[in-house]
Amino acid sequence: MRLDRALSNSGCGTRNDVRTLIKKRKVTVNGIIVTDPSVHVEKTDAIEIEGSDTKLKDKLYFIFDKPDEVLTAMDDKRYKNIGDFIPPELKNLKLSPVGRLDYHTTGLLIITNDGELSHRITSPKYEIPKVYTVTYEGKALTQEEIEEAEKGVTLNDTDKPVKLRPCKIDVVSDDTVDITLYEGKTHEVRRLISHFGKQVLTLRRVKIADITLPEDSISGTFYEMSEEQIVAIRKVTGLI
Repeated sequence: MRLDRALSNSGCGTRNDVRTLIKKRKVTVNGIIVTDPSVHVEKTDAIEIEGSDTKLKDKLYFIFDKPDEVLTAMDDKRYKNIGDFIPPELKNLKLSPVGRLDYHTTGLLIITNDGELSHRITSPKYEIPKVYTVTYEGKALTQEEIEEAEKGVTLNDTDKPVKLRPCKIDVVSDDTVDITLYEGKTHEVRRLISHFGKQVLTLRRVKIADITLPEDSISGTFYEMSEEQIVAIRKVTGLI
């Protein structure tokens, strides 16, 4: 693959950004300065940009701290959306969010161009746990209600009854719980809380499998996943 295309596809900048770096003699391949963007490179080649090792990648993996009132879509003419937060150099790399978070749900989204990983995280077949912190209005959930949810409740808020898979509920306080889901039915957490006569005030996803946002994460921030995180999420989804 051409050097400029390989580096751009690896998230190192736009094609123009990469070509500028190459022409300014900032890029080396196997220890040799390269000034021709069309030079052919392989994954096994040792590439450095301004003295820093750079690995060529087929797939890119990021996590995003979704703010409130942001649509889980890469483009929308009416509403602020995930695509508005994607760095310019990554715009054309076919990235997309894994699953969805409601307009008023905040927190962890995985952003990737790895279609198989995305499928496995969102498919109920693989039972990938997703943890949500919920604050709600109403009386505290009782032990009986928690046990009912953990056995799998049947919702009757639509034309046909909907049976939910068992979930896990950890009480944080009288009005806050952590709910772990193993599927992703539409508005599942909000409907589950409503089933018990309460109303969700805030809803934030804090974990997918072993992937979490940094403790000091700021809403709207876009992070590159570490090699350890990539290995972990690919392992839990059976891709490794």
